[in-house]
Amino acid sequence: MRGSGLLLHISSLPSPYGIGTLGKEAYDFITFLKKAHQTYWQVLPLGPTSFGDSPYQTFSAFAGNPYFIDLDFLSEEGLLQKSEYDSLKWETDAGKVNYQLQYENRIGVLKHAFHRFLSVVPDNYHSFKKENASWLDDYSFFMALKYHFDGQEWSLWEEDIKHRTLAAINRYQQQLKKEIEFWTFVQFKFHEQWFRLKNYANDCGIQFVGDMAIYVAYDSSDVWANSAMFQLDETKTPIEVAGVPGDAFTVEGQLWGNPLYDWDMMKRTGYKWWIDRVFFAKKMYDMIRIDHFRGFESYYAVKNGSKNAIHGVWKKGPDIALFDKIKEELGDVNIIAEDLGFLTDEVELMLRKSGYPGMKIVQFAFDSTEANDYSPHNYHKNCIVYTGTHDNDTAEGWFSRMKPENRVYAYRYLNVTDEKKRAWDLVRAAWASVADVAICQMQDVLELGSEARMNIPSTVGTNWLWRIEKSNLNDNLAERLKILTKTYDR
Repeated sequence: MRGSGLLLHISSLPSPYGIGTLGKEAYDFITFLKKAHQTYWQVLPLGPTSFGDSPYQTFSAFAGNPYFIDLDFLSEEGLLQKSEYDSLKWETDAGKVNYQLQYENRIGVLKHAFHRFLSVVPDNYHSFKKENASWLDDYSFFMALKYHFDGQEWSLWEEDIKHRTLAAINRYQQQLKKEIEFWTFVQFKFHEQWFRLKNYANDCGIQFVGDMAIYVAYDSSDVWANSAMFQLDETKTPIEVAGVPGDAFTVEGQLWGNPLYDWDMMKRTGYKWWIDRVFFAKKMYDMIRIDHFRGFESYYAVKNGSKNAIHGVWKKGPDIALFDKIKEELGDVNIIAEDLGFLTDEVELMLRKSGYPGMKIVQFAFDSTEANDYSPHNYHKNCIVYTGTHDNDTAEGWFSRMKPENRVYAYRYLNVTDEKKRAWDLVRAAWASVADVAICQMQDVLELGSEARMNIPSTVGTNWLWRIEKSNLNDNLAERLKILTKTYDR
């Protein structure tokens, strides 16, 4: 079934409190999507971000970001007084997230709510704890310890708790009992607000596309609590780390630095950790985009401590065996395979065996003056087409930076007759294609330039900041997108 949608992370929504949340503005965006006849809302990973603020480097592969909990909703429940958060400084620029202010303010405000929550604990809180114990207990304990050790990476904690000795676990669980309960409460509220929003979206005919990073952060409860599943030495230090080799965009490659999975150990456990992760994501989203899908066939390993990714080596991953096991345990799961980058015959075979739709990027069709696999006339139905992803420039920014000869080719291909409307010409190409699903960044339908770009890979400090202005989500834009969507029967 043909469909289309928009990519807009929760953090980019309007809000009076410095960052988008799961509050009223999220519901308003669903209303906008419905008016525009869209089917999908794609978000980036929802986890609690760490240094660098990347949603792809989080403290947990399961937990939700406390910054996304809507404070007004907590106030309506009687858990907060508006004066406890309304007078705080939340932003320095309404168009950008100030993560430092979120870090300084958000947890203190949530603790006010927690203290009131303890006086009237609802029954579903206990069932939430029980149903999510497999990840929640470790995460809440991890976060309590992290604050206890002044935010230090877990590898720098005292040796006994770093290595999770039974005596240390018992001692700290008793010492930090209330802090652990606080972090459990935070997750309860996040997931309560998330599923309320998801149910509303589904009732409106909108499906959520979630994003799953293939790797997890080293400084996470996942690695600390499941260190046997990762390639670590006896000191719990990564032996090799993740990345990708150089290409036309990054000569030295991308050194991500994530710990690598011990796939032999994963296999011996029946891939339980991954099955639990996909099962959880299946509940959270209607469709799951798995980042760096090719890394399951073969992964790129770089010696820990390297300055770049030039001298890494490819090593064999679990291949289709992992996804066969997932299907055996969970049945059919709506997965999008992010199959961008250097693809071998083996990777393409794995993708075909899985049956998952791959991705096409319209921007990539014009890296030269010759047609390629990303040219819309070469698509097949079982794929998801994007104008660009969060790692790409906006359509308008991309056009402005193209080589002149590539721009001439793109204009001819897209039938650009008015440069002021060229971003929409790119969107039209995606919508008109045979791909089952077409998605574009919100920035592209707003015709915004590079100032609205979400991420520049391999850089830190200037990413994940962009926020939409509330006035942009108007009926005129919804009608324009609706007409385009109906024209191409999406």
